[in-house]
Amino acid sequence: MMYKFFMSVYKEMLLLKRDFGGLVILFVMPLVLIITITLIQDSTFKSVTESRIPILLVDNDKGEISKTVKQNLNESGSFEIVTQIDGVAITETTAKEAVFKGKYQLAIVIPEKLSHDLQLKVNQNVEKIVRNFGLEEASDAPKEKLTITSKEVKLYFDPATQLTFKNAVKGAIDKMISQIETKSIYSTFQDQLGEGDEPVFEQKSFITFKEIVPKVNDKEILPNSVQHNVPAWALFAIFFIVVPLSINIVKEKGQGTQIRLITNPVSYMVVIAGKTVTYLLICMIQFFLMVAVGVYLFPYLGLPTLDVSEKLFLMSIVALFSGLAAIGFGILLGTIAKTQEQSAPFGATSVVILAAIGGVWVPVFAMPKMMQYLSHISPMNWGLNAFYDVLLRNGGLTEILPEINLLLLFFIITVTISIWYDKKKRAV
Repeated sequence: MMYKFFMSVYKEMLLLKRDFGGLVILFVMPLVLIITITLIQDSTFKSVTESRIPILLVDNDKGEISKTVKQNLNESGSFEIVTQIDGVAITETTAKEAVFKGKYQLAIVIPEKLSHDLQLKVNQNVEKIVRNFGLEEASDAPKEKLTITSKEVKLYFDPATQLTFKNAVKGAIDKMISQIETKSIYSTFQDQLGEGDEPVFEQKSFITFKEIVPKVNDKEILPNSVQHNVPAWALFAIFFIVVPLSINIVKEKGQGTQIRLITNPVSYMVVIAGKTVTYLLICMIQFFLMVAVGVYLFPYLGLPTLDVSEKLFLMSIVALFSGLAAIGFGILLGTIAKTQEQSAPFGATSVVILAAIGGVWVPVFAMPKMMQYLSHISPMNWGLNAFYDVLLRNGGLTEILPEINLLLLFFIITVTISIWYDKKKRAV
């Protein structure tokens, strides 16, 4: 039995050796993919966080609020305020036209008398409160109440602007306006109740936010594009082994190789075992090559270094069981498919779908609820979560056991179905 197993492995090695070009593609293309994707994502991240986005500002207020908005936008370091186009002061009409044509991503229009009317409204409210509490002097006659209409700050977005950017900008502007209103209320109360220059109200924010991140050896674990892309696209490369593996099985059936193996006799289980060991070796080589790129090449490309210190062993375990799951799927597909035209397109498409719903391209939490539930059936999602447990959550073997068990169970189920299907097909 062992002799037949080793001969089966040797046969697979010979087949791969004969198709040297295909073997090179299995190793080179994933490396090109991971380098390209990581460079694109990292440059996109830098363009959002390090460069200043030009935005149009139409200041019809000319008051304290518009001054504060300008100051906060400048201090944020993310925006460059533009008030003129080709030397001509912009209006709401020209700003709207420029944004809707895609020349700028955002235009902010501050309405007239916003600062003046806000102060009037605050004065009315404060005077009413003071009067109701009997703090107003008797000689002070009630002032005639003016009707002050509400104001709106208009935001024009380029139709191609992403929703996340829109929500971030709207949240920041809303926060600015709220702070200005709060400050105006405190200042008005100060004028009504304060004595001298001593402040009556403490205007410093009482509630603040502090981000707490995990630490290892007193160093914060800060996620970056490399920590996602290396495991994610390593998984994608591992699962793409489904295509050549299924084609290999279909080709053996078409050429009669499988019939000759069975008449030796060699059980289908031995054939599967030989393919599993051979292609698992390829998967692990792919994984270590991609880790090596993240550790040694990425720093020379200006990308963050993949930190695998004390984590490589656990990452290798995850890659090993992910490879088993991918091989099981490839064996099942090759066993069921009758032609290469069936196995190749279906294999490639199914891997892309599993990657999409598994969180390789878009984080699972950003998906619709239905897709979040579907993501749990993707082996790539199990592998990716296990990699995250090791790289980002500083998890140990106990934390990744559930995902490893799922990957192993997937391999056992797919191989069992393949053996059963092959026996049933030969019995007919």
